[in-house]
Amino acid sequence: MTPDDVTAGLAAAGYLADEGLATAVLLATTLHRPLLLEGEAGVGKTEVAKALSRMTGGELLRLRQVDPLVALQAAYEWDYSRQLLHLRAVEAGHGDVATAEDELYSPRFLVRRPLLLALGGGDPAPVLLIDEVDRSDDEFEAFLLEFLSEFAVTIPELGTIRATEPPVVVLTSNRTRDVHDALKRRCFYHWVEHPDFEREVAIVRLRAPSVPERLARQVAAAVEAMRTMELYKPPGVAETIDWATALASLGCTELDEGVIAATLGTVLKYREDADRVRTHGYAALVAAGMAGSA
Repeated sequence: MTPDDVTAGLAAAGYLADEGLATAVLLATTLHRPLLLEGEAGVGKTEVAKALSRMTGGELLRLRQVDPLVALQAAYEWDYSRQLLHLRAVEAGHGDVATAEDELYSPRFLVRRPLLLALGGGDPAPVLLIDEVDRSDDEFEAFLLEFLSEFAVTIPELGTIRATEPPVVVLTSNRTRDVHDALKRRCFYHWVEHPDFEREVAIVRLRAPSVPERLARQVAAAVEAMRTMELYKPPGVAETIDWATALASLGCTELDEGVIAATLGTVLKYREDADRVRTHGYAALVAAGMAGSA
């Protein structure tokens, strides 16, 4: 397999990757190393894992690190309610309580979470997406470091469970804080940039085929201009697609100042950013859009 094969496979799965990203995906999947994707919010990091799952046919297992988690809960939990019911049923039936207690920590009462599920293997291998790892706590990151080193989870009551075949692992980070160097060393790394103009137009056309090409080019050019305005949250590819889709649904065929003013909330999510764009003037975005569609 070559980077071009990966590019074609991801494209067939709905993701247009550049050569650098395709190469990183190829190396990670071939050499069985985790892939850490960093970049601004909205550049399409999470979509890489989703497209990779569709491309390979492997099950997508998603672990989203929004709030700090107790580390082991990302791997497994015990089903305490079923354990309690089991004991009560034995007691009610006058069974052997001692034997029942020994059975409480058997696989039948184990609730497998994404990390443990990823070790179960499969053909094709599952794709484990650890989203926004930069939002996790130190306890989880330390646990994750051990998990990625051995592809194993130790359950005190059952022993160590190891993967027979390593899963495909994709980690994403918006860089709200630096991920520890030890974790980065375990991974192949790729910084995901905003796409260039032509690729962003192609992405809009792929993800929103109802949007006319002229409008798609104008929207992509206007968004590209917004990203030069030092906004608090520059619009990502997702916002470009949303804006183009919204404009098409309104029957718009091209940008003008009035339609930009009316729909700015579909592409900018902070009042300060909207104020900055207004200060620059909507005419500048119209001009950028017209230049992009020329």
